[in-house]
Amino acid sequence: MEKIGIIGAGAWGTALAQCLAEAGKDVTLWAREPEVVDEINTQHTNSDFLPRIPLNPAIRATGSIASTAECDTILLVTPAQYVRPTLHSLKAEIAQRKPIVICAKGIELESGQLMSEVAQEEVPDASIAILTGPTFAAEIAHGLPSAVTIAAKDKDVAQEIRDGLASRSLRPYITEDLLGAQIGGAVKNVIAIAAGVLQGRALGESARAALITRGLAEIARLASAMGAKKETLMGMCGIGDLMLTCTSMQSRNYSFGVQLGEGMSVEDILGGRKSVTEGFHTAKALMVMAKNHAVDMPISEAVHRCLNDGLSIDDAIDAMLERPLRKTEKQ
Repeated sequence: MEKIGIIGAGAWGTALAQCLAEAGKDVTLWAREPEVVDEINTQHTNSDFLPRIPLNPAIRATGSIASTAECDTILLVTPAQYVRPTLHSLKAEIAQRKPIVICAKGIELESGQLMSEVAQEEVPDASIAILTGPTFAAEIAHGLPSAVTIAAKDKDVAQEIRDGLASRSLRPYITEDLLGAQIGGAVKNVIAIAAGVLQGRALGESARAALITRGLAEIARLASAMGAKKETLMGMCGIGDLMLTCTSMQSRNYSFGVQLGEGMSVEDILGGRKSVTEGFHTAKALMVMAKNHAVDMPISEAVHRCLNDGLSIDDAIDAMLERPLRKTEKQ
């Protein structure tokens, strides 16, 4: 696994390219924008998506998705809502059993499916894995230490990908629980928006700690109802990712929530961003998933209603505080 193709030259895709190139891998990075391809190849920077970070000159950027697909392993780092069309365009290029590692965290709006389910439909002969966990792109690009989860049903595939991606600064852990890894990675973005709202409203650290804890309970309930393992959520792809995303302004979802809490409109916030805020899209699809599995997710529902149904932030907070007390703290 020496030749790695990365599809998507946003912040996370570029950071992974940097990390792997620094580890001596042969990296090809596909970008949709010709100007991004040119800048990476000639100036060794990506100022639109990962500013102020010099890139390893060994990274080769390309606008040809077919040439990226020729690599030994493909890392798919597009936003969640673009995973299906990207995989569809790759169908003719994907060799049987070629590893495809999906690095997007979310739920497809149109189908309500997780990313592995989308991939199974589009490229059924490929070996699908999920890369997820508590990471910020800039820190990975700077070579700071971090850990991620590699999830795949085939343990041998997971180990092969782990060994191919591991470096001194990036430590992958493996699991066969595809569902748990993806549910943790998708839902934490919605919880992070709620945590940001509390910060924007200056409701205090105690309130944020309580919300994160109850958010983890929501994630665990959904995971259990869908057949995932609750213990998976005790790892990098669950509590690790939730803690990071709910506590730092580097998180697009948390910072989005902060701005909402401070009074900005959804349109104004999203209009000023180049990168996708996955939690905004996931919130609506998550409600369909929760309903289908008869799971109560009050925090996630409040976020969805504020984003899509016109519920005010103050009314959402009042409704949460007025919920009946639980008899126990069981999830």
